Amino acid sequence: MKALEELQVVLANETEQSKEMLRIYFLQSQGKASPKEIKIANKQFRDLLRSAGLGVVLVLPFSPITLPLIIRLGRRLGIEVLPDSLRDFPKSEPKSKLK
Repeated sequence: MKALEELQVVLANETEQSKEMLRIYFLQSQGKASPKEIKIANKQFRDLLRSAGLGVVLVLPFSPITLPLIIRLGRRLGIEVLPDSLRDFPKSEPKSKLK
C-alpha cells in the first residue's frame, strides 16, 4: 500500500513538472523565457520521452523480463533509461517475508 502512495506522489510531481514545462515553452514562443528555464523544460521533455519509451516496452509480451534487462543494459552502457521521477521508486526497499 505504501508503494502505491509513493507512486501517486511521483505521478503528481511529474504532472506538475510537465505543466511547468509547457508554461516555459509557451513563454519561449513569446521570447520571454530565460535560458535557465529552457534548460529545465528540455530536461523535463527528455524525461517524458523516456516515460513514453518505457510505456511501449510495458505493453510488449514478456515485459516483466525485458524491462529490467533493458534498464541494466542501459546503465552498463551509461544510458539512463528511467525518468528522473522513477529512479528512486520505491523509496523504501520491500521487506522480505522470509528471514
